[in-house]
Amino acid sequence: MSSDMVKNITDAIGAHGAWKLRLRTAINTGRSDAKPSDVRCDDRCALGEWLHGPAMDTQTRSGLPYQVTKRLHAEFHGTAADVLTLALDGRKDEASSLLNGDFTARSEKLVRALTKWKGEEIAAGGC
Repeated sequence: MSSDMVKNITDAIGAHGAWKLRLRTAINTGRSDAKPSDVRCDDRCALGEWLHGPAMDTQTRSGLPYQVTKRLHAEFHGTAADVLTLALDGRKDEASSLLNGDFTARSEKLVRALTKWKGEEIAAGGC
Protein backbone atom coordinates (compact mmCIF):
# COMPACT_ATOMS: atom_id res chain seq x y z
CA MET A 1 0.00 0.00 0.00
CA SER A 2 0.98 3.60 -0.12
CA SER A 3 1.69 6.43 2.21
CA ASP A 4 -1.70 7.81 1.11
CA MET A 5 -3.41 4.97 2.95
CA VAL A 6 -1.48 5.68 6.15
CA LYS A 7 -2.30 9.39 5.84
CA ASN A 8 -6.00 8.66 5.25
CA ILE A 9 -6.09 6.45 8.32
CA THR A 10 -4.30 9.05 10.45
CA ASP A 11 -6.66 11.79 9.26
CA ALA A 12 -9.68 9.59 9.96
CA ILE A 13 -8.61 8.98 13.55
CA GLY A 14 -8.45 12.72 14.19
CA ALA A 15 -11.67 13.58 12.37
CA HIS A 16 -13.71 10.95 14.13
CA GLY A 17 -12.26 11.94 17.49
CA ALA A 18 -13.73 15.41 17.00
CA TRP A 19 -17.27 14.00 16.82
CA LYS A 20 -17.56 13.58 20.57
CA LEU A 21 -17.11 17.34 21.03
CA ARG A 22 -19.61 18.12 18.27
CA LEU A 23 -22.17 15.82 19.84
CA ARG A 24 -21.55 17.17 23.34
CA THR A 25 -22.13 20.69 21.98
CA ALA A 26 -25.39 19.54 20.35
CA ILE A 27 -26.52 18.02 23.64
CA ASN A 28 -25.72 21.21 25.55
CA THR A 29 -27.28 23.61 23.03
CA GLY A 30 -29.99 21.50 21.40
CA ARG A 31 -28.64 22.65 18.03
CA SER A 32 -26.31 21.32 15.35
CA ASP A 33 -25.24 22.21 11.85
CA ALA A 34 -25.55 18.50 10.99
CA LYS A 35 -28.76 16.55 10.45
CA PRO A 36 -29.07 13.05 11.95
CA SER A 37 -30.03 11.64 8.55
CA ASP A 38 -26.78 12.97 7.07
CA VAL A 39 -24.68 11.84 10.03
CA ARG A 40 -26.10 8.32 9.70
CA CYS A 41 -24.65 8.03 6.18
CA ASP A 42 -21.19 6.53 6.55
CA ASP A 43 -20.06 7.47 3.05
CA ARG A 44 -20.17 11.27 3.33
CA CYS A 45 -17.23 11.98 5.63
CA ALA A 46 -13.64 11.80 4.40
CA LEU A 47 -13.11 8.29 5.76
CA GLY A 48 -16.39 7.06 4.29
CA GLU A 49 -15.64 8.58 0.91
CA TRP A 50 -12.27 6.84 0.95
CA LEU A 51 -13.65 3.48 2.18
CA HIS A 52 -16.48 3.48 -0.37
CA GLY A 53 -14.59 5.24 -3.15
CA PRO A 54 -12.75 4.10 -6.25
CA ALA A 55 -9.29 4.55 -4.72
CA MET A 56 -9.82 1.44 -2.59
CA ASP A 57 -8.57 -1.55 -4.57
CA THR A 58 -10.21 -4.98 -4.63
CA GLN A 59 -7.41 -6.65 -2.69
CA THR A 60 -7.73 -4.15 0.15
CA ARG A 61 -11.54 -4.43 0.15
CA SER A 62 -11.30 -8.20 0.57
CA GLY A 63 -8.98 -7.90 3.58
CA LEU A 64 -10.08 -8.19 7.18
CA PRO A 65 -8.79 -4.74 8.26
CA TYR A 66 -10.95 -3.06 5.61
CA GLN A 67 -14.02 -5.14 6.38
CA VAL A 68 -13.78 -4.60 10.13
CA THR A 69 -13.12 -0.87 9.74
CA LYS A 70 -16.01 -0.43 7.30
CA ARG A 71 -18.43 -2.20 9.69
CA LEU A 72 -17.24 -0.29 12.75
CA HIS A 73 -17.38 2.98 10.82
CA ALA A 74 -21.02 2.37 9.84
CA GLU A 75 -21.87 1.51 13.48
CA PHE A 76 -20.10 4.69 14.64
CA HIS A 77 -22.19 6.83 12.29
CA GLY A 78 -25.42 5.11 13.31
CA THR A 79 -24.77 5.72 16.98
CA ALA A 80 -23.65 9.32 16.37
CA ALA A 81 -26.93 9.93 14.51
CA ASP A 82 -28.89 8.44 17.41
CA VAL A 83 -27.11 10.73 19.89
CA LEU A 84 -27.75 13.73 17.67
CA THR A 85 -31.43 12.84 17.28
CA LEU A 86 -31.84 12.68 21.06
CA ALA A 87 -29.91 15.94 21.50
CA LEU A 88 -32.02 17.81 18.96
CA ASP A 89 -35.19 16.43 20.58
CA GLY A 90 -34.07 17.97 23.88
CA ARG A 91 -33.55 14.59 25.53
CA LYS A 92 -30.24 15.61 27.10
CA ASP A 93 -29.96 12.82 29.68
CA GLU A 94 -30.61 10.07 27.15
CA ALA A 95 -28.26 11.68 24.62
CA SER A 96 -25.50 12.02 27.23
CA SER A 97 -25.96 8.44 28.35
CA LEU A 98 -25.69 7.16 24.78
CA LEU A 99 -22.73 9.45 24.08
CA ASN A 100 -20.84 8.27 27.15
CA GLY A 101 -21.84 4.64 26.63
CA ASP A 102 -22.33 3.07 23.21
CA PHE A 103 -20.97 6.01 21.21
CA THR A 104 -17.72 6.14 23.18
CA ALA A 105 -17.32 2.35 22.97
CA ARG A 106 -17.91 2.34 19.21
CA SER A 107 -15.59 5.29 18.71
CA GLU A 108 -12.83 3.59 20.68
CA LYS A 109 -13.28 0.35 18.70
CA LEU A 110 -13.09 2.26 15.43
CA VAL A 111 -9.94 4.09 16.50
CA ARG A 112 -8.35 0.80 17.62
CA ALA A 113 -9.18 -0.81 14.29
CA LEU A 114 -7.80 2.16 12.36
CA THR A 115 -4.66 2.22 14.49
CA LYS A 116 -4.12 -1.51 13.97
CA TRP A 117 -4.66 -1.18 10.22
CA LYS A 118 -2.24 1.75 10.09
CA GLY A 119 0.37 -0.29 11.96
CA GLU A 120 -0.05 -3.17 9.53
CA GLU A 121 0.37 -0.81 6.58
CA ILE A 122 3.52 0.72 8.04
CA ALA A 123 4.94 -2.74 8.77
CA ALA A 124 4.16 -3.79 5.19
CA GLY A 125 6.13 -0.88 3.80
CA GLY A 126 3.69 2.01 3.63
CA CYS A 127 5.04 5.32 4.92
